Amino acid sequence: MFKLYSEFTKFGIVIFVLLAGIAGYATGFFIESIFSIKHFAYFILGLYFLSSGSLALNQVQEYKLDRKMPRTQNRPIASGKIKPLAGLIFSMCLLLVGLNILFEMSITAGWVGVVSFVFYNGFYTMIWKPKWVFAAVPGAIPGALPITIGYAVNNPNIFNSESVYLFLIMFLWQMPHFWLISLKFIEDYRKGGFPTLPVTVGVSRTYFHIGLYTFAYAGVALASPFFLRSSWLYALLVFPFAFMLLKKFFKFYNSDGKQGWLSFFMWTNISMLVFIYIPVIDKWSFLFIGRN
Repeated sequence: MFKLYSEFTKFGIVIFVLLAGIAGYATGFFIESIFSIKHFAYFILGLYFLSSGSLALNQVQEYKLDRKMPRTQNRPIASGKIKPLAGLIFSMCLLLVGLNILFEMSITAGWVGVVSFVFYNGFYTMIWKPKWVFAAVPGAIPGALPITIGYAVNNPNIFNSESVYLFLIMFLWQMPHFWLISLKFIEDYRKGGFPTLPVTVGVSRTYFHIGLYTFAYAGVALASPFFLRSSWLYALLVFPFAFMLLKKFFKFYNSDGKQGWLSFFMWTNISMLVFIYIPVIDKWSFLFIGRN
């Protein structure tokens, strides 16, 4: 039963969402405030239900297309393990519970959650993804908003520089992440009728766009001192990870995609976690090492 539930709600992706949300929560938390484990756990529940419901609803919306793709044809609704109507009711319940919790915690966080849901399950799933080759670009907006939700729970000023930095890292990371997946499963996306970048413009052009966004992504990370307070951890972690990320990209690019796909893909994902957690460690390191 748990396996079916985790597949339906895409539990692996939800873990990434929660990690991003925690980074936003910790960065937006005011040092002068008193930490409440109850408040933190309530936030985790709200974001968990929101993201699980949104991802489950996505499977309800795309189950007919999922059946055309070998990679997705065994998903619960596509394979017939869950009826579409039951999936719709269950996913909407998760969404409503998640949004209710977030609105109770922060009006700003609640509305950012609504925007995330509308953009992902509305614009992206129903309009951009089936029709537009660059759907991943605006589609990255809802993918980046969980970290903003976490920030907004403690600080409603989501347009300040540190919140913008966190959003940009999450936003820019998603293009190389998704386009690498679409390269790996290009035939699946072709069978599903999705006009992804490799299917529509070709593999070589996809390499160019992956590189473009990888450089922008690494560039924002290297520019983090212009967005937020950075200490010795900035040089110790950001520079090496940004360097390795670009090194892995060039290895992948120079081999025409024949070498280093997995390595580049893993470094892309790991670097994202490093880039969003460095502000957290910098902000709270004084609790462990002192600060003059």
